[in-house]
Amino acid sequence: MTTISRRETLTTLAAGGLLVASGAAHAQGTGVPQPMRPGRGGTDPGPRNLGIDRANPNIINPPATDSGTIPNLRFSFSDAPNKLYSAGWTRQITVRELGISKNIAGVNMRLNAGGTREMHWHKQAEWSYMLYGTARITAVDAQGRNFVDDVGVGDLWYFPSGVPHSIQATGSDGCEFLLVFDDGEFDEDSTFLLTDWFKHIPPDVLAKNFGVPAGNFGQTPDPRERYIFNLPVPGALASNKIAGATPIPQSFSHRMLAQTPIRSSGGAVRITDSSVFPASATIAAALVEIEPGGMRELHWHPNTDEWQYYIEGQGRMGVFAGVGTSRTFDFSAGDVGYVPFAMGHYVENTGTTTLRFLEMFKSSYYADISLDQWLALTPPELVKGHLGLDDNFVRALRKEKSPVVRS
Repeated sequence: MTTISRRETLTTLAAGGLLVASGAAHAQGTGVPQPMRPGRGGTDPGPRNLGIDRANPNIINPPATDSGTIPNLRFSFSDAPNKLYSAGWTRQITVRELGISKNIAGVNMRLNAGGTREMHWHKQAEWSYMLYGTARITAVDAQGRNFVDDVGVGDLWYFPSGVPHSIQATGSDGCEFLLVFDDGEFDEDSTFLLTDWFKHIPPDVLAKNFGVPAGNFGQTPDPRERYIFNLPVPGALASNKIAGATPIPQSFSHRMLAQTPIRSSGGAVRITDSSVFPASATIAAALVEIEPGGMRELHWHPNTDEWQYYIEGQGRMGVFAGVGTSRTFDFSAGDVGYVPFAMGHYVENTGTTTLRFLEMFKSSYYADISLDQWLALTPPELVKGHLGLDDNFVRALRKEKSPVVRS
């Protein structure tokens, strides 16, 4: 057997998912990305992980405009360790997984039918987007006012820091949602759990606090059994209303998909911040939909970093970090992206279906600056003098933002 033919033999390593393949036998045009373009690079004979390479063609073979060193701005929930419970699962991406993400952390959680995320609170504010199914959420604020609501796909909730709350799946197949916290150091294992506190209070203290005999206590379940656990699917929303309770006047839930979108040639954007969802004091968000051939326009955010979650489709993001540096990343469903404060960027649909993702910011308000609008509202001679472009370019500039564009 010749050296070439040996390389053409594929060896699958089940444990690592690595494929050893011949660069000659699997050249450009066969669906296997190669780190090469005319006059640059060369084939990769392997060993290599073809699954990862196929999902990240702009990393293995970056655009010629990429330059310099920018930290990693992408991490997938598929690479995050999953914790399995009796009634669902949970996984997280924090600063430990995505080192650049100092301001925001995210948790992806699944609750089976009736599955309940234990009554708890935490130091960070919690923002959520419902991805699948339906759930019932509850909370009580410092003034003793309560909140109960049902949420479905595309709905949001926001619980301020320190406010105790719960989540329970109400649909026949449960629910799945994204949780976002306004601190990259957040850890879902560091929340304050109801059962955990009960386990660490002497029975006589509990008796004095609640005015019942101490014999009522001492059988609190292990908190590890209650983090996500089964309860009967709750009845109608009205059945969970507390008689005589004063409701929280500022709703902790919001119907994001009910908002009228900003539509443009390449897609649509819905922006939700404290101006339309007053309770959401520390997280602003935009739901972006980009049709095939479309692109989130060249822009940057003047107030804070951007944390992204990709819901469906395929895309690539190019980020300009200044001082001659830029880098391109590929994204698909379940991935998290990050853009540090004020860095210019775009997100382009590279697939054949709608690309849908969330932009999230640790801020009470949403803000972006459009490159197109900036140039359109600057004296034309100044623009032409900088870029060496003619009047045709200047006339094409848009004075109004077009968040999603298509050529």
